[in-house]
Amino acid sequence: MAAGSSADPAEIAVIGGGCYGTFYVRQLERARDRGVIDYGRLLVVDRDPACQAARELGEAPDRRLIVADWGDFLDGWLAEPRDGAIVPSPLMPHLMFEWLLRRARARWPERDVAPRPLAEPAGTPYDMAAPDGTRYLSYADWLCPTHCIEPALCPAIRAPRTWEMSDALDAMAARLARTGPVAGPVLFTCRHRAFGVGMFDAEAVQAGDATVAAAGASGAAIDVLVGTVSACHGAASLLHLDAVGAAA
Repeated sequence: MAAGSSADPAEIAVIGGGCYGTFYVRQLERARDRGVIDYGRLLVVDRDPACQAARELGEAPDRRLIVADWGDFLDGWLAEPRDGAIVPSPLMPHLMFEWLLRRARARWPERDVAPRPLAEPAGTPYDMAAPDGTRYLSYADWLCPTHCIEPALCPAIRAPRTWEMSDALDAMAARLARTGPVAGPVLFTCRHRAFGVGMFDAEAVQAGDATVAAAGASGAAIDVLVGTVSACHGAASLLHLDAVGAAA
């Protein structure tokens, strides 16, 4: 299940108010001034009330700084259906997987719901398993240009981009399914809607939660492959739902 929408959102939540978040806000505001994108309000989410975005951008009627932990913000913001989009930070942990994990634990308090190390490689040139079991993936074995929009013609190698990270996770899910029940992949696919600014819809995140709910509805043990990806890069994690009664 892949995210993706070209509709202009009412709200855009920018994760992080540091150097990346500040750049994204500036780009989005310029893009709106030029008619490239429209939105109702920007939300900049950072734990530091004196973050770079707050210091450099000042105040605006259509922009708000949310001083909160990222996970706490997402728990509240995604609790109800929302016409919004999320601009992830390249330095953030796998926040959307963590949100799905919290939702699953709240839905099934009687079950063992936990992240499971993702041992299956993706087959991409860069593939690193983090201590928490998440795999960080990239098709690039070169240094990508800053704020690359991942066009059809790769600017790093000056040749057509023949890869798509969502395909790699589809293939990974198929391989995992050979050894046990697997749902997904649940994919949050980041696409550029303004120059240098990629995002995915809140609706897609909530749809991913519905996929996890459906996967666990039978009560049998199952794994759910979850990825937050762009065309070239991504993070992949495995959410394990134990069988009902197995944790007793």
